[in-house]
Amino acid sequence: MTGTIALVLAAPLLQPNDGTGPAGTVPNRGTTDVPTGGSGQVPQAAWSVGEWLGYSALIAVSVLLTIIALTTLWWMLHAWRSRDALKSTSFSQTPRPAAHRFTLLVPGRHEQDVMGQTLDMLATQDHPDFEIIAIVGEDDPETDAVVRAAAARHPSLIRVVVDDTAPKNKPKAMNLALQYATGDIVGVFDAEDEVYPHLLTLVDSRFQETGADVVQGGVQLMNFRSSWWSLRNVLEYYFWFRSRLHFHAGSKFIPLGGNTVFVTKERLEWSNGWDAHCLAEDCELGVRLSADGAKVVVAYSPEAVTREETPPTFASLLKQRTRWNQGFLQVLGKGEWKKLPSFRQRFFARYMLTMPFIQAATGLLIPLSVLMILFVKVPTAIALISFIPVAPTLMLLAVEVVGLNEFGRLYKEKVRIRDYVKLVLGLVPYQVFLAAAAVRAVVRHVKGQNGWEKTEHTGQHRTGSAQPEVVGFASELTASASSSAAASSASASSSSSSERELAASTTGGAR
Repeated sequence: MTGTIALVLAAPLLQPNDGTGPAGTVPNRGTTDVPTGGSGQVPQAAWSVGEWLGYSALIAVSVLLTIIALTTLWWMLHAWRSRDALKSTSFSQTPRPAAHRFTLLVPGRHEQDVMGQTLDMLATQDHPDFEIIAIVGEDDPETDAVVRAAAARHPSLIRVVVDDTAPKNKPKAMNLALQYATGDIVGVFDAEDEVYPHLLTLVDSRFQETGADVVQGGVQLMNFRSSWWSLRNVLEYYFWFRSRLHFHAGSKFIPLGGNTVFVTKERLEWSNGWDAHCLAEDCELGVRLSADGAKVVVAYSPEAVTREETPPTFASLLKQRTRWNQGFLQVLGKGEWKKLPSFRQRFFARYMLTMPFIQAATGLLIPLSVLMILFVKVPTAIALISFIPVAPTLMLLAVEVVGLNEFGRLYKEKVRIRDYVKLVLGLVPYQVFLAAAAVRAVVRHVKGQNGWEKTEHTGQHRTGSAQPEVVGFASELTASASSSAAASSASASSSSSSERELAASTTGGAR
């Protein structure tokens, strides 16, 4: 036994090049007659033109998605970066005495289901000096009847202006009504709005506190349980008005919202009202005012938001988003943003207004990228790059989950587990939807199809209560401000009703 072991240990060791093995082999290493590169691997063949194009598209999509996700995340979190930043976005809880007269424009077309209640709610504002101008088409007898009934209920507050322009759209209707406005501040509301009864008092105070030319209030969609897309649409509005608009205002370039926006009559006369040919007349006005150095202030308090609803059908939502995107393209082509004074503002404006193009291009490349991942053997480096957008997207989703929880807490809406599940599962489909709407907007824009596609409203957001309870803002204004407003309202109503002649009159289009 010992001798055997000694014999084995004494045996000569095999060396790699001692020639004892088969020719051209290394013991225990296999054959070496296959040519190898420096790393020992078979050299890769050069990419074909198709591979270059495909891989480039995959990288482009990855980079674009990463940029969009990161910028969206940065804007969404703007208002929460510090306690002072969050506090500075709110209305004052101790408003100043009234100092302005308001004209509230409420255009409506085929809105007979919701417009009457909106006018009734606006008429309950506690501000001492305001008027309401309801605008209805001469070819819309159903809405006309509802509006006239509201004017009869509030003869000292509501006037009816008949829009006989053709073709009809929102900016034309507002420009027509602007001729009859008597207030020094003009506010815009949509036909389905639920408006906080102290809003005008808060806005008046904000104008006095800041010396603003424009005050943009908050708008919040409420019916997050109506459909899978309504949940995401609600959160979009929450982050847009709660945070992103404040960032835009701080950058001195702001696309204004379509309602709960208040502009001085002087500035509207300077701008000749709204662009009657633009599908995003609110954005266009904001760009022109920003380029001229107007001071725009954004104010948001949860209780004071104007409540609205998401579109009732997916097709309606697609049309609405298409119109917005197409309007941005019109504003981009008009070129007023080029008058912004700084390079940073112009760069920011270009990025914002070209977003429909970016989303459209991304939307077209997404199917190609998916096909490549499924059917093409993608190099490891390219595959790793394609996963870069996952990180900011997951961060974005986490912020949305927290935002949904906060939305439910503020507005006393019970958020269920199924709502969080819908939020997560709806992430990718909703991004595909946004891309589809952007592609549709670009196609319509190229074809010159600039007709106004109306969004229908059914009142899904109506709660049935006059003033829904909200957490996070004073439940009522100071007693002195409320009593003062009530007294002023009574005296102003009695002294100026004859002067304003706001009986349920009908005004035709001026010629």
